[in-house]
Amino acid sequence: MAHANARLTVHGRALLIERILAGHRPADVAHQMGCSRATAYKWLARFRSEGAAGLVDRPSRPHRCPHRTAPPIEARILESRRIHRRGARWIGDELGLAASTVGRVIRRHQMPLLRELDALTGEPVRRGPVSGVRYEREHPGELIHIDVKKLGRIPEGGGWRAHGRGVRPGSARAIGYDYVHSAIDDHSRLAYSEILPDERGVTCAAFMERAARFFGAHGITRIERVMSDNARNYRTSGAFQGVLAELGARHILIRPHCPWTNCEGDAAALDGRCEGGVDGRGHDSRTNWRSATRGGLLADSSVRGCRRRPGARTLA
Repeated sequence: MAHANARLTVHGRALLIERILAGHRPADVAHQMGCSRATAYKWLARFRSEGAAGLVDRPSRPHRCPHRTAPPIEARILESRRIHRRGARWIGDELGLAASTVGRVIRRHQMPLLRELDALTGEPVRRGPVSGVRYEREHPGELIHIDVKKLGRIPEGGGWRAHGRGVRPGSARAIGYDYVHSAIDDHSRLAYSEILPDERGVTCAAFMERAARFFGAHGITRIERVMSDNARNYRTSGAFQGVLAELGARHILIRPHCPWTNCEGDAAALDGRCEGGVDGRGHDSRTNWRSATRGGLLADSSVRGCRRRPGARTLA
């Protein structure tokens, strides 16, 4: 296998064979190519037995491994992983195998890690890029993250996850969307969310006013900065900019096409999605979801969907 300091690549081996076949002594050619006579004779023998294909790099793994786990056992391990979505230790205890053996089989077949799977369907979840810069503001109110998540409404009795993709008799089509508006304090991770019918500028402005009152009731009386994406309902809305002016807050826009830099709001909005509905408690309709969230309010002092930073403080 060729490496960074290899004397002979595929083309170098072909040149070595060409010179030997032209009548030059293998020892002289090896000296010219910077390799040993044994190496020259090795590639010559391989060329004579396999032709040009013998000069191509090949893996160094053995042709057979007598101690490798038997294919039926590997199939049982992979099936258990797909069905139960549990770790190597649990699968090993169930099948009577060592956890290290189960882990090697899972890695050999390149099965995704459990954290990369959807908790309900078991399908791999495509994750976008994340920022390598981790930060935390020094005190509450220094920075508030806001965002909107658009979620399709779920019909009464459940949606396609419960009944399949086919059209159910009597089911309503195109029942619209709900818009989950979220605001999260960067330092304390105190979160405030509402389910609203749209994401227009006036709606975002009214939500920001209510969020400010909510934060004020929890001790955050001064909001210095508000971070959002570049949506027009934030960037160009006169109503929203007027609310920020009344609060004395500076508007910070994230870099275009980099939504992961303002992921706090998405994390709160996505915190409860599940198969039965949007909420993590299994509600199967918009009505049940709204009643479970006390008329549209989702307030939590610790956002489960966000990764807590070391030392981050939660307000009571």
